[in-house]
Amino acid sequence: MNLKGIHHVSALTAKADKNYNFYTKTLGLRLVKKTVNQDDTSVYHLFYGDEKGNPGTELTFFEIPMAAPNHNGVNSISAISLRVAGDAALTYWKNRFAEEGINHEDIVERAGRLTLAFEDFEGQRLILVSDENDQGIQGGKPWSQSPIPGEYGIIGLGPVRLTVRHPESTIKVLTEIMGFRQKGQYPSHIEGQPDIIVFETGEGGSGAEIHIEERQDLPPERLGRGGVHHVAFRVDNMEELHEWIHKIQDAGFPNSGFVDRFYFRSLYFREPNGILFEIATDGPGFATDEDLAHLGENLALPPFLESDREEIEARLKPLDTKPE
Repeated sequence: MNLKGIHHVSALTAKADKNYNFYTKTLGLRLVKKTVNQDDTSVYHLFYGDEKGNPGTELTFFEIPMAAPNHNGVNSISAISLRVAGDAALTYWKNRFAEEGINHEDIVERAGRLTLAFEDFEGQRLILVSDENDQGIQGGKPWSQSPIPGEYGIIGLGPVRLTVRHPESTIKVLTEIMGFRQKGQYPSHIEGQPDIIVFETGEGGSGAEIHIEERQDLPPERLGRGGVHHVAFRVDNMEELHEWIHKIQDAGFPNSGFVDRFYFRSLYFREPNGILFEIATDGPGFATDEDLAHLGENLALPPFLESDREEIEARLKPLDTKPE
């Protein structure tokens, strides 16, 4: 039972069309699945990733059209990292962000890697992280039809930052239940705040890290558009997932039990500071019900929702995701 790294991160948007344009045309990710929130089929669930939507590259968004802005605070997933191949890519992206008028910071070092923090149009906090000297779990392969030159393209998810008031309880879950190990720490970029502590799992590296930030000066987060809903961790297969279900249940955490998302199978539970964790299988994957060459072009529904397609499509605002 060894978590392999980050599987995906799911966030909130209020505008699926602007979200699609930003993440595919500005950031150059591939829309690998246009589907619906299986718990509320009246709204879209969009999955972005590398050329195949490989586990570890997936950034997903639930559309909630009336969502208020996220109020940043503790008990939250406060930053998502996106991996690029090397330091030169960060210079490319800094120039691109300046040309596009995208809010961004300077290139700085975090946890021994050069990084570039920026925000999307809803204030989603994102950090590009260079894999120049990274060792550990491999990244993906940028989409060949991306508007971004391949050598600068995003290759997957990097470290996920959790911001909590009581780090000890989250750390205990990561290390004693989930098998993470402490790797190191680095200074906060906010003056007077404690160092941020780095934990890793599996083969390690930027695709397998959780960064814990302690903040005593913030209120609890109020989740909204521009906020992050949950982070998911990778397991190989269903057998391992069921072992994790027993382990989490035996530890007494409130949890979902087994959930079939069709493209992967999952378990959800909340750690003591209230952050939602998911454990998800690597397969079957996003080419299960669509041809690899045409991922994300049409509304895809898992078999258990297919009989409701007409009703579901009638409630959704049309979203054109066909190549231009």
